[in-house]
Amino acid sequence: MGRMTQRLKVHRIGDRSVSRIESVAVEEPLEIRVAALPDRGVPAGGNPLRPASTTVTTTMRLPGDDFDLALGHLVAEGLIGGGDDVATMMHCTDTGPDGSPTFNVVEVTLAAGVALRRPITERTEVATSACGVCGSTSVDDLIAALPHSPADDEAAFGLEAIHAGMAAMRSRQRVFEATGGVHAAALLAPDGEVLVVREDIGRHNAVDKVIGWAAREGRLPLRGHALLVSSRAGFEIAQKAAVAGAPVLACVSAATSLAVEVAERSGVTLLGFVRDPRATVYAHPGRISGTDPGL
Repeated sequence: MGRMTQRLKVHRIGDRSVSRIESVAVEEPLEIRVAALPDRGVPAGGNPLRPASTTVTTTMRLPGDDFDLALGHLVAEGLIGGGDDVATMMHCTDTGPDGSPTFNVVEVTLAAGVALRRPITERTEVATSACGVCGSTSVDDLIAALPHSPADDEAAFGLEAIHAGMAAMRSRQRVFEATGGVHAAALLAPDGEVLVVREDIGRHNAVDKVIGWAAREGRLPLRGHALLVSSRAGFEIAQKAAVAGAPVLACVSAATSLAVEVAERSGVTLLGFVRDPRATVYAHPGRISGTDPGL
């Protein structure tokens, strides 16, 4: 799995101690930079101009799917509207102490005439893989700024389809299978097909990677789809689902109070503890067949 895992010598202790070689998930920083093209755009030769770039964030991540992560982060943070706002993405030629390329910097060049939709705030400077700090300072700000409202989405899923989607996501978690050390997110289509699965050491990064894939594929907003996540549902996860226009968010673990508030007010159906054959519906149960919409 290339740069995603590393083989290390470890010591298992307990009833019987043993030394062995095991795989661990690789954790490396990714710096996301954004540059804006002048109105004249890309020259005839096909190579974009190289305007000065600005660092949006540096996050610790599992290497791989870096363009999806960068694009998804910009969309989920409300900095751009979708894939059409981007002209090019490229890894910068940064090098490590040994002189070899690290591929730990992605530069996103906006399309001609496109500008970031809001200023880059101090909180975007550095983020851990777990913090996933959102661009809104309150639920009120988030709801007011939503580019797509999931509230009128008539999506419907049977609970068995959600469970089958979770099982399919788990079966495609190659890095988790090797290391046990990463989260995953997936996108479930209206017909029950799992369209994409992305892994990362941070659950927020995994969601950003799925949203970035959807942006590249021209699938935003995610009307009719369910976003699946192998973690709890916190404020930031619910925020990202709402910004992407996903009408259903299903998580393996519990939901927090702010996540429930975001789901209630944005119109997202929020499920937690999705573990076959059960689930807990925290908000808008009417989209899940077999539940009483009056509950």
